[in-house]
Amino acid sequence: MSTVPATEPVPASSRWPWLGDFVAGEWRAWIFVGKSLLAIYLAAWLAMWLQLEQPSTTMITVSIVMHPHSGMVLAKSFYRAIGTLAGSLFGLALMSLFPQQRELFLLSLSVWVALCAGGATLYRNFMSYGFVLAGYTAAIVTLPAINNPLGVFDSAVMRVSEVLLGILVAAVVSDLVWPERLRLLLRQSAQAQFNLFIDFVRDSTAGNMPRERMEHANLALARAAVRLEDMRASVIFEDPEVHARSTRMRLLNQRYMAAATSFQSLHHLINRLQRSGSPTVADALISLYRPLAAALSPGLAQQHQSAVLAARLGEYVARLPAQVVALRAPLPAPLAQLEFDTGATLLQRFAAELRDFATLEGSLREAQVRGSVEKVHFLRGNDIPGALVGVLRTFLTMVALSAFWLASGWPFGASAMLLATIFSGLLAASPNPVSAATHTFYGYASGMLAAFVVVYGLLPGSNDFASLMGASAGFMLIGPYLSTRDTLPGVGAGYTLGFVYILALKNPMVYDPTHFLNDGIAQVAGLALAGAAFILLPSVIGSGWQRTRQFRRLREQAVLAATAPLEGLAWRFESLVRDLFQQVVTYTRPGSDESRSLLAWALAVQESGRTMIELRQQLASGGDIAPAARRAATTAMHAIARLYREPDAARWREADAAVHAAIIAAAGQPVRLHLYQLRSALRDDESPFARYIPSSSPESVHAA
Repeated sequence: MSTVPATEPVPASSRWPWLGDFVAGEWRAWIFVGKSLLAIYLAAWLAMWLQLEQPSTTMITVSIVMHPHSGMVLAKSFYRAIGTLAGSLFGLALMSLFPQQRELFLLSLSVWVALCAGGATLYRNFMSYGFVLAGYTAAIVTLPAINNPLGVFDSAVMRVSEVLLGILVAAVVSDLVWPERLRLLLRQSAQAQFNLFIDFVRDSTAGNMPRERMEHANLALARAAVRLEDMRASVIFEDPEVHARSTRMRLLNQRYMAAATSFQSLHHLINRLQRSGSPTVADALISLYRPLAAALSPGLAQQHQSAVLAARLGEYVARLPAQVVALRAPLPAPLAQLEFDTGATLLQRFAAELRDFATLEGSLREAQVRGSVEKVHFLRGNDIPGALVGVLRTFLTMVALSAFWLASGWPFGASAMLLATIFSGLLAASPNPVSAATHTFYGYASGMLAAFVVVYGLLPGSNDFASLMGASAGFMLIGPYLSTRDTLPGVGAGYTLGFVYILALKNPMVYDPTHFLNDGIAQVAGLALAGAAFILLPSVIGSGWQRTRQFRRLREQAVLAATAPLEGLAWRFESLVRDLFQQVVTYTRPGSDESRSLLAWALAVQESGRTMIELRQQLASGGDIAPAARRAATTAMHAIARLYREPDAARWREADAAVHAAIIAAAGQPVRLHLYQLRSALRDDESPFARYIPSSSPESVHAA
């Protein structure tokens, strides 16, 4: 008698994988909705208990600040508080200067709001939001008191109190109720970045890497570096431990970028040697390079343990000089030895940087931070001309609205000005402001209609806070929920703002349908005008004009590498190149000619720029370097700088000749290796300079 084995039921998540992802996503979304409602109503109750004039301002603050990750909430709160205080102080100063001159007052306010909108465009992350709040708070403090200048101080105190209360409540709720720690995501991202880079290096020791793969690797490395810095800048507000390790994390990112640049330069040199008819030298360098894979392969369980890898890399670095001597001896000609020495120096630099990267990564895993490290920063490639366009657009918007208000005597002009102020700043940093304004408009109008139903259909007759919550919570939760939908950007935030603004909780509550309709029309008009301004004067973010300027600025980093002061130049160069590259490539179509050209130029800038920094550091360190060699090397770097500033065939020939002369002048001196690497990069037939290389030009440099 045989038995049929029982079949275990297959979980629904295995049969329908999408179902598990959907449930997990909905669970996170509804946790965020619950936390948002708790924070909003707690803030409203406290504002009423403290007898603040406009609890709605506190509710709006909470709705804007709330974020699924507590670190993001604290970061937004920090910059919102700074922006609120700055805007309040400026509003007080402005009202004291022009208490009875509306024209001058509104003109000055328009200039301030425009400058704040430009700051929001210039900076990124939540620092941008601080500028928005500085402009918005100046308006919210002064505009309601424009007919009563003596009451502006009381207005400022109330608005700041309401905003700071909202910030405090949002921070406490986010940090105590089902907190979702951003630091865990940061640690996972940093570990994943380390693991991927180690794996990539381990798998590349065969020496031959196609240019296309290196371009894609460069894109991934740049994105990882920028993303890690963005997360670090937010997590320091959430976790004191991360704040204490912030300097080390910045240095870790810097060492990661430095090692990545050396890695790319080494592979470019080996590939060029293979293509230019120097396979013997290329094979010797690969033989020197291949043992690195063994150093990075301690065993499956330890392949990503930074302490183990750092120790093994240290042993590899210690063995390299003897291996260099052994592999160099059989090379037949002085030119081959020069090529080998250049590659060996690059490999030694890369191996040392990789060891330092692994060592520092291991120190971040230790329970206690010991000792101090070099302080570096991640420099951003901010776009000043683009910010000035935002300043002009916002100024014209505010001046036009102010002129209409003064000419018409519109009683609700303050509401329109206030909404225009808010969204001129918020939309300025959007890559597609017209679309964002449209989505926000739909959400705002929907929130207003929902608030009308609540205020005039459900709230009358309510006599306690519980009744208020019961009447409004069902409508209120729609906004936070829509904010979790990536397919509806701006709709959720617009709905929440519209709902809370029109709900207009006050001490005491006022029911005035006529005021509601007029105020709603004014607010919609202000939002619509802010959006229309981007049609008349489009945003430059992601535009061809901006990409062209940023592309030029990316090339100019090679100019700075040749001419800027040396102190801190290495970390400024590495971070700026990657940030500019990330900004430009974000708005180019993957696989397009523009994208490929950008990738090629980024690789060329990184290799030549880093080599010139190393060369300048060697020249600055003193040593027995002949004056003629110093002058020739400096002349060569200036010629390369001119080539990167305005690339053409004539400047390429000038740079090529200058580097060739410098190599001859530096015969027998260490700087010659950096100079040869520069000439090799200029003659890379897969680089952007390939079009300038004459087919009959000699390929070799005779060693003296």
